[in-house]
Amino acid sequence: MILQRILRLSSLFRSAVSTHLRRNIGLSAVAFNKAKELDPVQKLFLDKIREYNTKSKQTGGPVDAGPEFQKEMSESLAKLQRAYGEGDLTKFPEFKFVEPSFEETPK
Repeated sequence: MILQRILRLSSLFRSAVSTHLRRNIGLSAVAFNKAKELDPVQKLFLDKIREYNTKSKQTGGPVDAGPEFQKEMSESLAKLQRAYGEGDLTKFPEFKFVEPSFEETPK
């Protein structure tokens, strides 16, 4: 009985230590990777994302969107407005929740 408890505790301890080591190794790998230079594929990927971000801010919308995209977008918005009513469908809706008032009733 004591041997079973010792074995159970040792397996729990072993799993906890292995989880802890895995997490530390994963975090240290990220920290060491930040210190080094990015590999060429990662650098190219990040450069393209940054380039797209600047172009998107300049145009105020999708990059390289032609007139057919704008036409499809306006048709889709018109269809949604007919289906779900009026309102600005290009913005996220604002929700306003009213706090309920709770009253204690004597027993």
